[in-house]
Amino acid sequence: MDFLTLAIIVTTVLYVLKKQEQRQHTQLLAQHLARFQIEKLMANLMEGYLRVIGEKDAQRREQIWPVLANTESSLVSQFQRFADEFATLPAEQTRTSTLPLALPYMTRVLPSATMDVRETMKLHAQALAAARVGEAADEEERKRRAFTMTAELMLMQHTCHWFCRSRTVASMRLLARHKTAYEQVLQSVAPATLKAYDRLVKASS
Repeated sequence: MDFLTLAIIVTTVLYVLKKQEQRQHTQLLAQHLARFQIEKLMANLMEGYLRVIGEKDAQRREQIWPVLANTESSLVSQFQRFADEFATLPAEQTRTSTLPLALPYMTRVLPSATMDVRETMKLHAQALAAARVGEAADEEERKRRAFTMTAELMLMQHTCHWFCRSRTVASMRLLARHKTAYEQVLQSVAPATLKAYDRLVKASS
């Protein structure tokens, strides 16, 4: 068997195994998200922030903010329940590789280069609760919190895509969907979130 043939066989096997692992992760996440409306609430909230910030009528803004606060409360509550449920899963099912390349079963081959997504989801739940616009004292703080909450939601979505695919693919999807780079999102979340997130990622790198 020549080198080229061997390389093709190895590449094919790695591809099939990685697809299998990605399918398992996707099914696991979908199974636990199915009972919630997190994605819908997230989309409504982010669209609502853009709408209210662009609204020139102060009276109209005052009507929109309470509606968004209710959406926030529902989202925060549902994501907390999801994170609590996800935390009950065994670690071997919830680890994902921190390597840039999507190689199969690196969580078993090189566990030191993996991240426990249970802990990351727990962090996202705490960050979303802390960023709620409904806790703001005035309109300027509402706008700042809306900006932070948007970044927190994007980072949470990035984690979901990272778990299902890879870190690189998650960053590409973030850029394609929200026209925002991963690094920009990291600089836009709350300082406490960034510090805890860096600790989780670097501890597993």
